[in-house]
Amino acid sequence: MAAPDNDESVDPAAVRRHRVLFRAIEKRRHPKLRRSDITVTDEAAVKRATKAAALGNAMEWYDFGIYSYLAVTIGKVFFPSGNDTAQLLSSFATFAVAFLVRPLGGMVFGPLGDKVGRKRILSLTMIMMAVGTFAIGLVPSHDVIGMWAPALLIFFRLVQGFSTGGEYGGASTFIAEYAPDKRRGFFGSFLELGTLGGYVGASGLVVILNSVLSADEMLAWGWRIPFLVAAPLGLIGLYLRLKLDETPAFQKLEGGQVKASEAADSVETSATGDLGKIFTRYWRPLLLCLALVAAYNINDYMLLSYMPTYLSDELGYGTNHGLLILLLVMVLQMCVINYVGRLSDRFGRKPLLMTGMLGFLFLSVPSFLLIRQGSVVLIALGLLLMGLSLVMMLGTMSAALPAIFPTHVRYGSLSVAYNLATSLFGGTTPLVITALISAFDSTLMPAYYATGAAVIGVIAVLCMRETANKPLAGSPPSVETEAEATELVQAQSPQPKF
Repeated sequence: MAAPDNDESVDPAAVRRHRVLFRAIEKRRHPKLRRSDITVTDEAAVKRATKAAALGNAMEWYDFGIYSYLAVTIGKVFFPSGNDTAQLLSSFATFAVAFLVRPLGGMVFGPLGDKVGRKRILSLTMIMMAVGTFAIGLVPSHDVIGMWAPALLIFFRLVQGFSTGGEYGGASTFIAEYAPDKRRGFFGSFLELGTLGGYVGASGLVVILNSVLSADEMLAWGWRIPFLVAAPLGLIGLYLRLKLDETPAFQKLEGGQVKASEAADSVETSATGDLGKIFTRYWRPLLLCLALVAAYNINDYMLLSYMPTYLSDELGYGTNHGLLILLLVMVLQMCVINYVGRLSDRFGRKPLLMTGMLGFLFLSVPSFLLIRQGSVVLIALGLLLMGLSLVMMLGTMSAALPAIFPTHVRYGSLSVAYNLATSLFGGTTPLVITALISAFDSTLMPAYYATGAAVIGVIAVLCMRETANKPLAGSPPSVETEAEATELVQAQSPQPKF
């Protein structure tokens, strides 16, 4: 008799009639842990893995940050002369184009990462990302080659988007599977530290170029420099990733060391990472992940990507001044994000995520009312209120999302859900907000949009299960020391009572 797929399919009356049989089935499905099942992590290896994954994430967001911060300039370089709003919309539409292919990249690279390994796919995505960004810096302007200029820009944006489809899901999976269970939040927060580092590097470089170059020089050639910097950054990231071993969780699945577990049985009887299985068997966690990422990314892109354009184009604030204020807010976020990760390990993922979502729910409108006053102090205060709400999510999400899915479909499922949400809601945020402001003639539209996203986020957090300090689904426990492993094994065999 085969073990049932889940507890809901078991007839309670049958369990009562055949208690011994069902008890045996339950023991087979959930066997006692052996010492060889438990992963004892190597802290040096965890740190190397975290560094390599975080650098790749920094590279990804550096690429997208550069494009966002140079959106006005790119609109003038690559699109025919016209009114400023039309050029800006064309530039943001091209920004959004890359997100259209991100789900395709996730559907290709994600399942591949579940089949051939996380390391190989993450190395490939790093190469493609660096090539796409570097190539944009070489494309001639519209004045030189006409419509070929925006066509080539769109093509290389598609290369960027396709490669990043496999980046976040793989990088967060990589860190989650390397980190010990009790410190997954802390190590996962470094992934988003890389995100902020990419944005800080992008905004800092743009501020420097705007300060030392004239407007004509920036338009002629200065804007290319940040894109060309992607090549050496990509080589460094690739070198670090190629030096890593595959994650312990994937090695155990691949090597059959966890044959007694439910996850390994699934791997042996079905095609790992098959898209059909992901959509049919894991649609509930897919929807949960999609809702969480949508709420988080709308606010993320609104604050970190769109805000400099909002300050300059909608409020008439100096480009450099707006970037400098946002730069300071991001540096502050970088200072506290690892503490947020530690807090999520101590108090749980849900309380931290809920704090961030409620922050945007109640503080978005007041923050934008402060920003509209135009004072440097009030703009900084408004951005800081939203920045602190965002960092609660940034420091927690990279540990919470991988834990939603079991090991044998984690990379594929997370890549699909994350990139669908990012494409539909995150990457389109600058375009949607710009269009809403134009349509309703209200500079408070970003606040209303962020508030709506936060409502979805609050509902999603209420629906998720707490996963802090627990093994990843489909994987055995991961601990820091031999003593912890021994303690786990002994805890299953209580002392006999005489």
